[in-house]
Amino acid sequence: MQIQTLLAALAVLAPAALAQHTNNWAVLVGTSRFWFNYRHLSNVLSIYRTVKRLGIPDSQIIMMLPDDMACNPRNAFPGTVYSNSDRAVDLYGDNIEVDYRGYEVTVENFIRLLTDRVGEEMPRSKRLLTDDRSNILVYMTGHGGNEFLKFQDAEEIGAFDLADAFQQMWEKKRYHEILFMIDTCQANTMYSKLYSPNIIATGSSELDQSSYSHHADSDVGVAVIDRFTYYNLEFLENQVKDMSSKKTVGDLFDSYDVSKIHSNPGFRYDLFPGGEENARGRLITDFFGNVQGVEVREGGNATVDEELLGLSRAIAELRRIADEEEAAAALRTSQGNVSGGGDGGDKRRVERVAAAKMLTDDNWWAKKVYGGAAVAGCALLWAASSYLEGTQ
Repeated sequence: MQIQTLLAALAVLAPAALAQHTNNWAVLVGTSRFWFNYRHLSNVLSIYRTVKRLGIPDSQIIMMLPDDMACNPRNAFPGTVYSNSDRAVDLYGDNIEVDYRGYEVTVENFIRLLTDRVGEEMPRSKRLLTDDRSNILVYMTGHGGNEFLKFQDAEEIGAFDLADAFQQMWEKKRYHEILFMIDTCQANTMYSKLYSPNIIATGSSELDQSSYSHHADSDVGVAVIDRFTYYNLEFLENQVKDMSSKKTVGDLFDSYDVSKIHSNPGFRYDLFPGGEENARGRLITDFFGNVQGVEVREGGNATVDEELLGLSRAIAELRRIADEEEAAAALRTSQGNVSGGGDGGDKRRVERVAAAKMLTDDNWWAKKVYGGAAVAGCALLWAASSYLEGTQ
């Protein structure tokens, strides 16, 4: 009865479980070279620090930086990058992994990264190894215009290029949901051509609007961060302390203040299932934080199952042969006792061991179902206890 109740509960919860993502990735792209674009590198490193703080490991972060401001000879604080004039936090630090640096930051490499159109020689650290259970934060910053973003003042990516890249990702099952965030002049035009499902998009400025820097550091000599990114970070640092946060994408978007950002941020929800309500209800940690999900695929590993079944049959056969040999030995012993004078002979007590029950396909799968139900029950109890603890 308990097993039936548990299976019924699993049947109800299965669709919800399958709908969840199992891993989070971040693609953080700065597209500007030269010292006077210090703030764009600072923008990227600030988001990088935030997603790492919330648990996304470097193995699931792809960062593209076209210039190394930390080592620029004009830097009054060598080896450091700051996003605030108080210089409280060194964004560069000693624990940073840049995957694409310098002239590796190109439109071609960016599109190849998204679509996984790379050669076998490409190291794993430079590949976006996502699947259809991956949520991806795509953050871009640099100089742009109407439906384009410049890469190092040498080339540009267009809104159609980006839209087609995301569509290839969807067709190749390379994402579950995407949060696209861009900080550049006329940023909202960059997501205007997107047509793939399960995407939430936001940008710093409308058509014909500039995206402004927040403040400069007089000792560094240039602006150190842009306004749109600054106020995103302010919300994330103050409101999203850890993975237990219940703040949503809608809460983040509602925090945008035009009087502070000095431009009109934009949002796009129509590509997301359920529209604006569902998109705004997504947790911030669904994109900025790490998850430790487990995906159970139907059918299991057929090869391993067949090998285990074969092994069980071999053991049962060996046990049968051993029983036959033991019975034959016992018969020979009893015959020797009779010929040697009956009770006066050497009597040996023969102990029989019950033969192993052969594991057939039917009871094999039955045991798997019971075992899976037991594990699932433990998982449900753990989830319930975690939820109750969180509500307290």
